[in-house]
Amino acid sequence: MSGEAPQDPSLGRRVAAEAVGTALLLATVVGSGIMGERLAGGNVALALLANTLATGAVLVALILTLGPVSGAQLNPAVTLAVAWERGLPWREVPAYLAAQFLGAIGGVAVGDLMFDLPAFSVSQHARHGPSQLLSEFVATFGLLAVIWGCSRLRSASTVPFAVGAYITAAYWFTASTSFANPAVTLARSLTDTFAGIRPADVPGFVVAELLGAGAATLLFRWMVPA
Repeated sequence: MSGEAPQDPSLGRRVAAEAVGTALLLATVVGSGIMGERLAGGNVALALLANTLATGAVLVALILTLGPVSGAQLNPAVTLAVAWERGLPWREVPAYLAAQFLGAIGGVAVGDLMFDLPAFSVSQHARHGPSQLLSEFVATFGLLAVIWGCSRLRSASTVPFAVGAYITAAYWFTASTSFANPAVTLARSLTDTFAGIRPADVPGFVVAELLGAGAATLLFRWMVPA
C-alpha cells in the first residue's frame, strides 16, 4: 500500500512479495479475530479491539518490510488505482491481482489451521444493507486518500504508519469494520469465524470498495496531481 512498485526487483520477486504479504495480512486478521473472540468472554467490543490492534500493527510492519520490493500494495483496489495513475504497467496487473487473491486465500487457511479449525468453511456472518455498502465505500475512499496524500505531499516513508493508523480507526468508525480490500473480502468469506462475511455479501462489498478507490484517485488526481 505504499504506492508505486519499485523498478529494480523482477516481476517474480514483486509478485512473491505481494502473495506473502497478503497471506500474512489475512492470517493476522483471521487469527486475531479468533483469539480475540476466545479470550473476550463474549465481549464483542473487546474482541474487535484485539482484531483492530493486530491488523493495524501488521499493516505497518508488512508495508515497511515489503514496500521496497513490490510497493506492498496487498490490495487489488490499490493495485488498480496505482496502474490507473501509471505507477504500475497494466501488463503486470494480472500477476499482482492473482498473487493478492491467492495469498489472501492461503492466509485464511493458515489463520484457521493455527487454531485447530478447518482450513476453509463458508462464513455465515451476514454483512449487508446500504449502511454496510456505504461504509465500505468510505473505508476504501479514505484508504486511497491517505496513500495518495501522504505519498504526494509528504514522503513514501510516512505511508506505512498512516495506513496502519487509518485502518485502526476505520475498524471503529465504519459499520462494516473496514474491509477496504477486495482480496480480503473474498478470502474472509471462506472462514466461519469472527472475521467472516457471507459469500452472498461479497459482490456488494467489492463494488463499493472499487468505487471508493476510484473516487479517491480521481479527487487526488485533481487536488494533488502526481
